Amino acid sequence: MPNDVRDLPASHDGLYRFLGGSPLSVAFRLILLSILVGVVLAAIGFDPWNILHSIRMLFQRLWDLGFDAVNWLWRYFLLGAVIVVPIWLLSRLFGAPRGR
Repeated sequence: MPNDVRDLPASHDGLYRFLGGSPLSVAFRLILLSILVGVVLAAIGFDPWNILHSIRMLFQRLWDLGFDAVNWLWRYFLLGAVIVVPIWLLSRLFGAPRGR
């Protein structure tokens, strides 16, 4: 049809698609995620100014703990599983019906 009007993509549409949203919202999400990851890394002893030394010290401490590290890991696994497994099971039982 000669009189049909087609919507042409905006010039910034590729940028939005590449970033996954508007640049301001993506920057805000990245800042929040960086702070969260920084808190977690600081909790396990990483130092942002000497990251390689921090990683080496983390493995050294784990090696020095020996089998206590396995016990420590097991306890955190159980602590997380107490929350994660029931939520997963309930979401499977009461989740959206699957098409056949």
